[in-house]
Amino acid sequence: MTLGLRGLSVHYGSTIAVSEVDLTVADGEVVALLGPSGCGKSTLLRAVAGLEQPASGAVCWDEQDLAAVAVHRRGFGLVFQDGQLFPHRDVAGNVAFGLRMAGIDRAARVERVTELLELVGLRGYGNRSVTSLSGGEAQRVALARALAPRPRLLLLDEPLSALDRVLREQLAIDLAEVLRATGSTALVVTHDHDEAFTLADRVAVMHRGRLEQIGRPDEVWRRPASPTVAAFLGCTTQLPGEVQDGIASCALGSVRLAEAAVPQDGSVLLGLRSTALTADPVGELAGTVIQRVHRRDHVRLLVEPRDPAISAAVRTAKGADAIVEAVAPVADAPAPGEPVRLSLAAEGIAIVRTH
Repeated sequence: MTLGLRGLSVHYGSTIAVSEVDLTVADGEVVALLGPSGCGKSTLLRAVAGLEQPASGAVCWDEQDLAAVAVHRRGFGLVFQDGQLFPHRDVAGNVAFGLRMAGIDRAARVERVTELLELVGLRGYGNRSVTSLSGGEAQRVALARALAPRPRLLLLDEPLSALDRVLREQLAIDLAEVLRATGSTALVVTHDHDEAFTLADRVAVMHRGRLEQIGRPDEVWRRPASPTVAAFLGCTTQLPGEVQDGIASCALGSVRLAEAAVPQDGSVLLGLRSTALTADPVGELAGTVIQRVHRRDHVRLLVEPRDPAISAAVRTAKGADAIVEAVAPVADAPAPGEPVRLSLAAEGIAIVRTH
């Protein structure tokens, strides 16, 4: 069973929200639609659900066009950001709702609800009021409710975005395990690349209504399809460079790339994330700390290179200032105004496609 989007476009008057998207989601595959606010990812998901009317193109299931199939007859399960639980029903009543609508007998409903509450880590919660649940518990109930009728496709629209960071990170791991355990086919919308990479077999990056790149999480992270994708994935500095025998060189120094990231020798565009430069007493790049910010397990530095030629190269590449980002250990981070030496670190560098 396969979901297929064929040249799908959605318009709001003269505004193009989704533009000619082609995408296939295979049976048992989890695909994340990733992008910033306003990129069209939620609109695309709503079009798949049947909640938005396409301007052109088609939403197909096993090659069947679903244009004439009503939302409730598509056999898709939906989970939204706020869960949208029924406040007048207890946890078990919420989970069993779709089963009741499908005419499943009571004994089978009880068995399925018990199975799902166990699966989502809420064993024994059946009689609880949903108004007594935490945000994370409520989202688990919403997931169990969506899974209960065994949907052909699970659609999740920013399911974790309303939760705090620590809970969001744990629930992303738990959700990934549930999706794998149930063999679910799923389309997940998120603006958080950590969440997308945790959940998905493939990640589809969207920008201004278009699908910019789709691939495995490691492929998208290491080889962004464009400078726009690279910037969204944290490559705040993008510099022209050269690769020779696995060693990448640019104005900020040189480093041996991880084997999986090595392209053919020649000119490249290097995308540098904040972790691409690290404080190092013997580093090639000398600079002055402009700003220092604690980030849990490390310190983020903003550094101005001392060499005018390097500053000019960075300024030209960024089209703005010559400041670069770097990281340092919490226990030994230089203060603003102090000198620092930096080295390039391969794990923070992406090779950006430019054509």
